[in-house]
Amino acid sequence: MLIALIQIIGGFILLIWAADRLVAGAAAAASNLGISPLVIGLTVVGIGTSAPEMVVSAIAALQGNPGLAVGNAIGSNITNIGLVLGVTAIIYPLTVESGLLRKEFPILLFIMIIATLLMWDGMLTQVDGYILLVGLVVLLTYMVIVGMERGESDPLIQEFEAEIPRDMPMKTAIIWLVVGLILLPLSSAFLVEGAVTIATIYGISSTIIGLTIVAFGTSLPELAASISSALKHEDDIAIGNVIGSNMFNLLGVLGIGAAITPIPLESFILSRDVVVMFAFTFLLFAVAWRLKGVGRITRLEGVALLMLYLIYTAVVLWQTLA
Repeated sequence: MLIALIQIIGGFILLIWAADRLVAGAAAAASNLGISPLVIGLTVVGIGTSAPEMVVSAIAALQGNPGLAVGNAIGSNITNIGLVLGVTAIIYPLTVESGLLRKEFPILLFIMIIATLLMWDGMLTQVDGYILLVGLVVLLTYMVIVGMERGESDPLIQEFEAEIPRDMPMKTAIIWLVVGLILLPLSSAFLVEGAVTIATIYGISSTIIGLTIVAFGTSLPELAASISSALKHEDDIAIGNVIGSNMFNLLGVLGIGAAITPIPLESFILSRDVVVMFAFTFLLFAVAWRLKGVGRITRLEGVALLMLYLIYTAVVLWQTLA
């Protein structure tokens, strides 16, 4: 038990650090090759926050625990809204102003519907996985096209571009890229092994571990990024990070897991967790959207989001351990 906990905690720490180094190295290398900062920001940096979830999904599928990948994807989306935005809004109430964000809400809902339809028969096949991964490529292409149309004045694009190392030599960039590529799967393997051990000890499915422990740990980068953006009064970026991450989770995390091996879904995923994911997303839409003017997520609404997340987690654990 103790060894499993050490694997989980150590795996999380190493996973987050390795993902940061991988993104920094890849972004710097691309910049040194003359690739547009806007393209780098919207692809390499934009998808970087979901790199931990994606690699964990791949390792879990390769090790014969694909249910963990599904739990991680759905659980991370719930955690991003309930915990990440809830805590962030409590620290600093969030204002929604960017027109780009208003376009992202319906896109996220569309992706959620497609993913749900693919899961509806109780199985994510490899063909389903390929469909989701194609959707990820389409999403990234769309983001670049929209970003080019809006120009570099958009706050989200400015934030992504600010994450690109400007003075990192190519040699250093390649070293960090290699380090990230080695440590990401290694740390993910530690994490998955520890999570599966905990699930075995308590006689629960790896899907539940993915919904709770793994989803919480892999959402820590989003929590840190959103709080940092809020403290700098970059409200749109805080919300945009969460919405973008949720899109990548459904397309990338589910897609990678299913593309590696077919994933049979436990019944509660569709009847409980997918329903909760939709409920949280609609709730975010309700509190942030305004027909005229700017939307706002107040501290009180942040408390409500956080409390609902804690209630959901408690219900999942109670139903599992009862």
